[in-house]
Amino acid sequence: MTTSPCTITLNSPEETAEFAARIGAELLPGDILLLEGEIGSGKTHFARSLIQSLMAEPEDVPSPTFTLVQAYDTPVGEIWHCDLYRLSAVEEVEELGLTEAFETAICLIEWPDKLGPLMPDSAVTLSFETDPNMTEKRHLTLTWSDPKWPAKLRIPA
Repeated sequence: MTTSPCTITLNSPEETAEFAARIGAELLPGDILLLEGEIGSGKTHFARSLIQSLMAEPEDVPSPTFTLVQAYDTPVGEIWHCDLYRLSAVEEVEELGLTEAFETAICLIEWPDKLGPLMPDSAVTLSFETDPNMTEKRHLTLTWSDPKWPAKLRIPA
């Protein structure tokens, strides 16, 4: 079952960070968020805000553009922040150990189209879009098929 998309508007980077923290408070290992959108649409800001909201001691959360994966230990469990933009083959996803992390960590994945057939059915997709009239505003479309997501996202089922 695929759920109809839900679209919300985030009017500022602060609203994006607050939304990320609200979702973060509901996540457990095995939860997977696929972050889609053009470069500069807010994916990394969202991921950084979510990760920092779950850390016992705040620390810098760099973009994993060059490392591909950054892992963080939090009181809730391990978080993997992945940027798959530079991958050229699905086999590289497996070499990173990402398919195992799907079961044992909270995974935030930028450029999830690179997962190809490894795209997990249990994931929620967050599609970020910039507003052409307001540079700070983002439109976020959430889609999922797993029935656990409406409660975690605090969206009426």
